[in-house]
Amino acid sequence: MDTDLATIGRQTIQAAEELIKTAQLKPGQILVVGCSTSEVQGMHIGSYGSEVVAARILSSLLKVCSWYQVSLAIQCCEHLNRALVVEQAVAAEYHLEEVTVIPVAKAGGSLAAQAMREFTKPTVVETITAHAGLDIGSTLIGMHIKRVAIPVRLTLKHIGQAYLTAAHTRPRLIGGVRAVYELS
Repeated sequence: MDTDLATIGRQTIQAAEELIKTAQLKPGQILVVGCSTSEVQGMHIGSYGSEVVAARILSSLLKVCSWYQVSLAIQCCEHLNRALVVEQAVAAEYHLEEVTVIPVAKAGGSLAAQAMREFTKPTVVETITAHAGLDIGSTLIGMHIKRVAIPVRLTLKHIGQAYLTAAHTRPRLIGGVRAVYELS
């Protein structure tokens, strides 16, 4: 099991910062993160959650999001239908429907439970349409990012032992053969 917290923190910062820069996220836009702390430790998803690993990952994400003034949404596990923990201000700004549940390690996941403890004014929403996303450990965040998703090949391929996937989004291209997509 690889639980070197300093390395996990550095990897999380590097991945989040690289994605935010690549996606050119603007202040207030949303970064969604799904994470299996079990996978980060080299275990099967959902089998070995860790509050300590979750705390390090969340503190790293909050640091980077603060630097770029990006809003953070933390995806819960499938036991809560992949609902998300966000700040109440984000829910209000984006007109998100709040749901009543408190994520805990065994129903929501360690990172979502940590977000409930550490966010200033946390709330849980059923769905979100984020501008970019990090998936740490194959947690399936695709349902929570805007169309059209563009895969991002980050320098890092793993956080701890968990496989890392990233994406940003762009508006849909519409029109036909005469459509123009860039200003001259």
